[in-house]
Amino acid sequence: MCMQTLARRASSLMLAALLSLVTGCGGGSGSSSSSSGMPPPATLPPPGAPLVRVSGTSPYAANCGGGMTGSVNYENAEVEPYVAVNPINPSNLIGIWQQDRWSDGGAHGLVIGRSLDDGKTWSEQPINLSVCGGGTNTNGGDYARASDPWVTFSPNGVAYVISISFSGNIMAPGSLSSVLVSSSANAGATWSNPATLILDGANAFNDKETIAADPNNPNDVYAVWDRLDSSGHGPAYFARSTNGGQSWQPAAPIYDPGFNNQTIGNEIVGLSDGSIVDVFEEIDGSSSNTTGVIKVMRSTDQGATWSAPIVVAQDLSVGTRDPNTGAPVRDGGFLPQAAAGPGGELVVVWQDARFSNGQHDGIALTESLDDGQTWSAPVEINSVPSVEAFTPSVAVLADGTLGVSYFDFRNNTSNPSQLITDYWFTSSTDGVHWSEQHISGPFDLDLAPNAEGLFLGDYQSLAVIGQAFVPFFVQTNNQGTANRTDDYVLPPQPVPLAVTRRITNVAVAAPTEVNLNAAFRRRVHAHVVQFLRAEIPGWQQYQARRQQTNPP
Repeated sequence: MCMQTLARRASSLMLAALLSLVTGCGGGSGSSSSSSGMPPPATLPPPGAPLVRVSGTSPYAANCGGGMTGSVNYENAEVEPYVAVNPINPSNLIGIWQQDRWSDGGAHGLVIGRSLDDGKTWSEQPINLSVCGGGTNTNGGDYARASDPWVTFSPNGVAYVISISFSGNIMAPGSLSSVLVSSSANAGATWSNPATLILDGANAFNDKETIAADPNNPNDVYAVWDRLDSSGHGPAYFARSTNGGQSWQPAAPIYDPGFNNQTIGNEIVGLSDGSIVDVFEEIDGSSSNTTGVIKVMRSTDQGATWSAPIVVAQDLSVGTRDPNTGAPVRDGGFLPQAAAGPGGELVVVWQDARFSNGQHDGIALTESLDDGQTWSAPVEINSVPSVEAFTPSVAVLADGTLGVSYFDFRNNTSNPSQLITDYWFTSSTDGVHWSEQHISGPFDLDLAPNAEGLFLGDYQSLAVIGQAFVPFFVQTNNQGTANRTDDYVLPPQPVPLAVTRRITNVAVAAPTEVNLNAAFRRRVHAHVVQFLRAEIPGWQQYQARRQQTNPP
């Protein structure tokens, strides 16, 4: 991004503050025509035919892998998708997702989808990261489950996928927990035997890993995750390859937030100046008011050394619930998503309830224009702030245009037997004025697998092909319990999914001071506890064992 564009972006953020003073806006987005001079929002019907279903019938046997007492397996249910675009052949997309989700953590395995025509058609294949996919660990045992899929491309077109592969409850006797990486040098047609970055038994559990190839050097590949151990610590662990994945340096902690605290949602992002950052959530469990803070660490030497954490924003998510029944929805709370743009731009999005004074989550966004060193105040960018919005994904075009996708309940009804949900996309050239488009829906979220809440995944994905944003996501089907969910993609259209096709044009209001009263704190704390219980298999048993080992 040139200096003139940076200056324009900064000026626009200042303009938002002035607009709020003139119009008397509060802390959320405005949707009236007075804020932008545009007509009221139009309703766009579901895109229908342009959507492509990516996933098919499960390739795994119904009885493969292993269940635990009380486990429920949702066969044919796909959740938690991620996608990457080949930089030397943008028509080549590789997606990955959890296949056959378990109610209490992980899935039968991970499945890879491959497209060679911009996402219009797909082939799929299981990958050997669990026993269902034919994988074994280095000690000869089988990983019963796999989770947290992620994929990246290096500048020379080599693809890498990563998995948390495990067996048993967290840190229970006989449990195993590993981070595995597999690569493909032929556009995803075949994949290498996985490299084991770390393997733990009952002493630790590895969770929420991501992988990123350095956008400036095809030899450097980075993996990062959190590692909970029996002493009550949850540091961020990091491993890197400097030879294109042929070998990996030993995994090591790069940040430990201390006893009873942990990191989660670590994500490496490569910046335009050649540096990399780790964007993550730090959860403070040392008091009765558990909180989360989004932070970033910078490295200017490809991960050899790291800066001290820099605070991005406090995370005040209270979680998502069915507005009719109160049933929990397992969303992307406490898992910020990040993307880099040109000229030192770095953008982070997450769920946050600050805009409704703790009543429900909206979609928060903050920007850095100096490679993550300083950050703008969070603003709400979902266009209907009166309803819950959740699980955002973010991407940035080469010209600095921002794109964010998310779910919300604006079309839900009072019928308690359905939870009507839509998937939306919003984009902006200045970070202030946003144009929204409808991606998909309405669909019934009540049909989703239940994994400590209705579950489509802790994250979805948003990619870029040229000047088009490409959403890659999961939604429910109308086929009942035999096929609850599938992966979908919206390939580039003649009119790209971007600001050129305006459906709404909403000016966000300037941020206001957060009133974090006692009730608001309790809701944030309750959501952190719910999130950890859902995220970590056997979390309650782990908490009991930890308290016995490390009494207060």
